[in-house]
Amino acid sequence: MTDSTTDSTTTGTTGTLRAPVLKVALALGAVYAIWGSTYLAMRFAIETIPPFLMAGTRYLTAGALLYGFARLRGAPRPSLVHWRSAAVVGAFLLLVGNGGVAWAEQRVDSGLAALLISTEPIWIVLLVWLRSGRQRPNPRVVTGLLLGFIGLVMLVRPSGSGGIDPMGAAALVAASLSWAWGSLYSQRAALPSSPLATTGMQMLAGGAFLMIASALTGEPARFVLAGVSMRSALSLGYLVVFGAIVAFTAYIWLLRVAPPVLVSTYAYVNPVVAVVLGWAFAGEPLTRGTLLAAAVILAGVALITTAQGKKEEPEPAVALEAEACASR
Repeated sequence: MTDSTTDSTTTGTTGTLRAPVLKVALALGAVYAIWGSTYLAMRFAIETIPPFLMAGTRYLTAGALLYGFARLRGAPRPSLVHWRSAAVVGAFLLLVGNGGVAWAEQRVDSGLAALLISTEPIWIVLLVWLRSGRQRPNPRVVTGLLLGFIGLVMLVRPSGSGGIDPMGAAALVAASLSWAWGSLYSQRAALPSSPLATTGMQMLAGGAFLMIASALTGEPARFVLAGVSMRSALSLGYLVVFGAIVAFTAYIWLLRVAPPVLVSTYAYVNPVVAVVLGWAFAGEPLTRGTLLAAAVILAGVALITTAQGKKEEPEPAVALEAEACASR
């Protein structure tokens, strides 16, 4: 998707665009808006659909569509090793990651959930540092880490956000950490060369795990199909079509035509979108303490991503794998 008159547009220190500016802007806007809105959509979906059952249905459906499309386009048949790796990543990203978010949104507002999940780049930097034994991150990254954790404390302490549910907050922190770990594992795992096939496999595996979690927690016995509201059904459809397929496809394309630093800005735009949508459409409170904590967290994430992006070989905090983002 190139245009000879615009595909060499320069973006300063962040690199060059290899596609028309308008197309890049539209794709980036889709990632911003759609992934930012998935938190509210999940909240609406779990109003009448149990969380693990909802998430499992979402990813089994989206995974089957993506995997089938990839195979029709000529993607090779995956090996057993590929399926094993996809199952591990699916467990980290979708069972613990997305399943944790869906469960937590029974207790925590969607905007607050998005803010807690936005700490993922912070966990990635820390895990890379601890795993590799390299020298400590540069001062800018350290400052970003400190800001991120200060904002996290501000957000979860009772006086900072009106009393956020501790179990919900703990589930969201665990989900963010699991996303980070799964993202790093996916970089060294044996996976197919096709991003669509890989993501479809991870969604299928993660969706199956979520269905098992649903059965183990007794959700099927409590679920009444006739009791599913129109809002929940439409929200689930939105999550499948737009959240898991449209926005992901736009993200995959952006990774190929735009600088990583530009693409990674979704990490601190999505929470802002989620907070505003939760306030506007679900009546979620927007307190001064929440706004201040959000500003501190997002400033820390921005420092980390921009600092990493200036290196010749970006750390995973910026060079986020497409597989990690499929869980949004």
